[in-house]
Amino acid sequence: MSNDGLLRFNRVPREEAQRLLHTCFASERWARQVADGRPYADLPGLLGGAQRAWADLAPSDWAEALQGHPRIGEQGGGSPASSEDEQRGVRGADAAVLGQVAEANRRYEARFGHVFLISAAGKGPDEILAALHRRMGNDPVAEAQVAAAEHRKIARMRLERMMGE
Repeated sequence: MSNDGLLRFNRVPREEAQRLLHTCFASERWARQVADGRPYADLPGLLGGAQRAWADLAPSDWAEALQGHPRIGEQGGGSPASSEDEQRGVRGADAAVLGQVAEANRRYEARFGHVFLISAAGKGPDEILAALHRRMGNDPVAEAQVAAAEHRKIARMRLERMMGE
């Protein structure tokens, strides 16, 4: 972790800090709360602030963040550049597997009302597809908890990467 990244983050105007945070987790409320917690002494302090902000979110804030997240296996379309990097394991998949992922995504969204979230870094397309199928068996409450945990993992990785730049 670069102290320079955190120092720069602590010094940027509030609106810029919120914009940067929004690329990690697309909730205006979360980004505002974490930005308002500055300055952070270190990365654990920033991550603690992020955790406290997640605990304060209402269901509508989580829904907002989910709307800002791309479908697994889809690139482009205004997604943060980091999404494409995080999903690089799916990029090399053959068309048949990508078609299966797309179909499973549609079924998942129809069942749960939001995109399928998984921390895809380091996972291959078959592993992601298996997780998608497995999680279809969850009840909506349990799946909301799993999706929220995955979303926090993704945002945490993005925060760590942003501070390391």
